[in-house]
Amino acid sequence: MRTRSFVLNQLSLRSALSCLSLVGALTLSQSALAFADDDARKAIVELRQQLKTMQEANQRARIQLSDQIEGLEQEVMRLRGDMEQMGRPATAGNATAGAAPGGRAPDAKSEDPREQASYDQAMESFRKGQYKETVDTLMAFMTLYPDSKLAPAALFYLGSSRYAQKDYKGAMTQLQGMIQKYPTHPRAPDALLVIAGCQVELNNRAGAKASLQRIVKDYKGTPAADTAAKRLQLLQ
Repeated sequence: MRTRSFVLNQLSLRSALSCLSLVGALTLSQSALAFADDDARKAIVELRQQLKTMQEANQRARIQLSDQIEGLEQEVMRLRGDMEQMGRPATAGNATAGAAPGGRAPDAKSEDPREQASYDQAMESFRKGQYKETVDTLMAFMTLYPDSKLAPAALFYLGSSRYAQKDYKGAMTQLQGMIQKYPTHPRAPDALLVIAGCQVELNNRAGAKASLQRIVKDYKGTPAADTAAKRLQLLQ
């Protein structure tokens, strides 16, 4: 009987110890869960703060981008106005004392009546805003009179007409060729100004700044240089 009682007591003791161990384990688990839950809350708070910061930064970036786009659009409008004023051919009606609009020298005249008539026809189309007709007429003119004294001006208006048609790459190619062949012609700085306008339209601000800086450096004292200096301030 004593042996049986001893065995029962041992079993009861072991059961009690097991229960105590289980209770302890559960208590530790609950504590660990409490710590983990607290860490999770902190992580959520931090993530929310980071998200808020990112949203605010994104909003500021959108506002800055909007301002930049608006400034660029205003610059494009100014450049277009310059192109329109600068590109008007000199005539008896808009030239004073031998000067074209903006203080630019009037375009040369040809001694060949047919050559001059062909050029004048293109200029008439240009004044009317018929840029496709201008391009076609000037292309024919350059084919017939490649060595004409009017060739530099013809190439300038050919490039300007392509610019007006929003063929910016074609205009740049035409005008760069004109500047390379006739770097000292009075229309050369104007051609560079149109090239800068093309580069702005193509969102090449670095290229536009380089073109404008070249005008200021290489063509000091010209109306185009004055315009280029003002445009550079807007592109800073």
